[in-house]
Amino acid sequence: MQYILAPAAIQDLEELTDYLADIDLGSAERLLTKFENKCRYLANFPKIGRAYSYIRSDLRGLPLNGHVIFYRLSNETLEVLRVVRGNRDLEALFDDDN
Repeated sequence: MQYILAPAAIQDLEELTDYLADIDLGSAERLLTKFENKCRYLANFPKIGRAYSYIRSDLRGLPLNGHVIFYRLSNETLEVLRVVRGNRDLEALFDDDN
């Protein structure tokens, strides 16, 4: 299975790494490496993430350093939808999604 990043996930990652890079460039690089490793792992074991069916029936998530990688599965593709802090109002975050 392959994985792809939705535009919102790309924006989330850019904002997060820009913030971290201002503090410590190495931290930003390590986070991106961990993210890529988790996505590859998810592509091999897509059901390992927690179900967030109370938000959306197809939504799953996997933790990453205080953040959650939100994704959904369709056919042979894992689509990363968002990468956000776990303490956000997650239901509101996905209100506008279809």
